[in-house]
Amino acid sequence: MARPRLRLLLVAAAVLLLLHPALSSAAEGLEDPLIEQVVGGDAENELELNAEAHFASFVRRFGKSYRDADEHAHRLSVFRDNLRRARRHQRLDPSAVHGITKFSDLPTDGLPTEFDWREHGAVGPVKDQGSCGSCWSFSTSGALEGANYLATGKLEVLSEQQLVDCDHQCDPSEPRACDAGCNGGLMTTAFSYLAKAGGLETEKDYPYTGRNSACKFDKSKIAAQVKNFSTVAIDEDQIAANLVKHGPLAIGINAVFMQTYIGGVSCPYICGRHLDHGVLLVGYGSAGYAPLRFKEKPYWIIKNSWGENWGESGYYKICRGPHVKNKCGVDSMVSTVTAIHTSKKE
Repeated sequence: MARPRLRLLLVAAAVLLLLHPALSSAAEGLEDPLIEQVVGGDAENELELNAEAHFASFVRRFGKSYRDADEHAHRLSVFRDNLRRARRHQRLDPSAVHGITKFSDLPTDGLPTEFDWREHGAVGPVKDQGSCGSCWSFSTSGALEGANYLATGKLEVLSEQQLVDCDHQCDPSEPRACDAGCNGGLMTTAFSYLAKAGGLETEKDYPYTGRNSACKFDKSKIAAQVKNFSTVAIDEDQIAANLVKHGPLAIGINAVFMQTYIGGVSCPYICGRHLDHGVLLVGYGSAGYAPLRFKEKPYWIIKNSWGENWGESGYYKICRGPHVKNKCGVDSMVSTVTAIHTSKKE
């Protein structure tokens, strides 16, 4: 099955800068037997009856390992629940393909009703990208800052300028879709660059200038390294679970309503899912007042890169939930990253 193409426009403080065609998260296609079981199974309980066989295949395919028999049994139970979820989502969303992903052993129940990584020390200060179309680099660095905090217990404020100057990584299936500094980029290709380059320096060692310059990357000053990264399915429960477990998430969004946002929970009646801005998902709330809807709405908490004097001290809230699914494309391009411990010379 061909992967969907989309264009990501990187938004500067007042200007939308056109980006290259890029790819969203990979879809394996109907030839995948695990997906076929979700989409094409005739018997209502077919997945339930074959759950153990599917789980064994899942474990082999994604290289999963569990510490003991008790955890194995727990993950199998979670996997079985997620099989039911996938079938239900397929019925509710027949134009897409839903099935088993690498997150299918991750529980989505038992999540806190509200969560905010700012309260746990994993989010750095709000920054300002200025007139440079580099929001993708702020989304990338913010996600790695959080992942590095989870790995090391230390919050390092990382460099966007290194990404602007040095990252020219291209999507392997779209050779002309390359990260291009102030002319735009994508978070997943930025993570790929960081994995190959060795890591990211701090903001202090490689400060932001807001313009394209020659690369001055110093490998001896690496402060955070990418262990691995992946995309997250278009599923609010899975996004929330990954957020809580793995730290802040790099996401794309349609920023049209962000241009005039001052505060509150944004929940426009109509908002396209054409992604044009990279931001950082740092938390979620259970009930915030959305004046246009005249009611309380659950919402995502998003860190932007337009400075502290924009929005709610640099942050944006957008409604979420089953009745406003994927508002402004907020669930469409979500990626998670994990970091390894790096000893940085003082």
